[in-house]
Amino acid sequence: MLAWEVVFWLCAGLLVYAQIGYPLVLAAIARLRPARAPAPAPAPDEPPTASLIVAAYDEQAVIARKVANALALDYPRDRLEVIVASDGSSDETVRAARRAGADLVLDLPRGGKIRAQDAAVAQSRGEIVAFSDANSTWEPGALRLLVAAFADPRVGYVCGQVRFVLSDPTHPDSNQEGLYWRYEMALRALESKLASITAGNGAIYATRRASYIEVDPIMGHDLSFPFKMVKRGWRAVYVPQARASEKMVPSIEGEFARKRRMMSHTWPIVLRGGLLSPRGYPPLYALMIASHRVLRYASPFLHLGALAASAVLATASVVYGVLLALQVVLILAAPLAPVVPLRPLLVARYYVLTTASVAAGLWDWLRHGTAAGWEPAEGTR
Repeated sequence: MLAWEVVFWLCAGLLVYAQIGYPLVLAAIARLRPARAPAPAPAPDEPPTASLIVAAYDEQAVIARKVANALALDYPRDRLEVIVASDGSSDETVRAARRAGADLVLDLPRGGKIRAQDAAVAQSRGEIVAFSDANSTWEPGALRLLVAAFADPRVGYVCGQVRFVLSDPTHPDSNQEGLYWRYEMALRALESKLASITAGNGAIYATRRASYIEVDPIMGHDLSFPFKMVKRGWRAVYVPQARASEKMVPSIEGEFARKRRMMSHTWPIVLRGGLLSPRGYPPLYALMIASHRVLRYASPFLHLGALAASAVLATASVVYGVLLALQVVLILAAPLAPVVPLRPLLVARYYVLTTASVAAGLWDWLRHGTAAGWEPAEGTR
């Protein structure tokens, strides 16, 4: 029985640390550690040249709006280049992007988002290369704020803040991603303040052209860029004032499918892409990777370990019986939430399904690999 108790408390302790303890540790370090000196502001009349790249696959419904949004940014027009890289689109994406006024439209064969971005960077003229999704809308000053962070010569990657807009908040099974995202952004701000962020997002980010990295086409930029930048001596920072908005997947089931697909791209980065290797990580950043990434991706297996151990121990102890019951209640909340759409049940359903998506993504990758191509998430256009 002792071995099962060790299993339970180890799994439960790591889960609690990953979700609650780690943010508290970061907050404590932030209070005790002197703040970094702010970077010098760039000359306002001479910002560096910037190329804004939008990789698109069958985005005829939104690409003209995206190009118009890019051209309307508060950035000198003669120093801004807007590039649309169509990844083998079978619809009117290319024609619509050209009509909308994009400076360069690449009509590429289907090779996946990463290879479309690589091709665009190769043909870009900007000192800074920025990236956005076709369905993202940037605030007017977003690009200036991203670019300003590169005044610090140590910075190689900058991520902005994406705000998710729920298309139908009254839906009985509405997505709870916004709640999780606010928590995630608070962690990201602390990581950026102390060292570097451990992940970004595809809606709004930028790199120096000199720091851009070509990665495996199944390994997205969101996770691979920050830690690879750190290994190369750059900082990867978060600028929350640089904001974009994007439609959220309407339902929790849709969010499960989206995260499952994302995790099938994430696991190759974790297991063979270099994330687990501590070589090149400063000590604090190594702690961040272990706490925020490794433990996060291990969470479904830690839950299974805690559930199995408490089930074995429940017959011998009331305490473990209660702990088992609490875990069962959490699991049962997932199928109950659509019937009784109360906020606590919806949040529990979101947690269960998104945690399960981590394991499902691993299963998909191990079973049949991961394709480089992608499809727009349903309901986000």
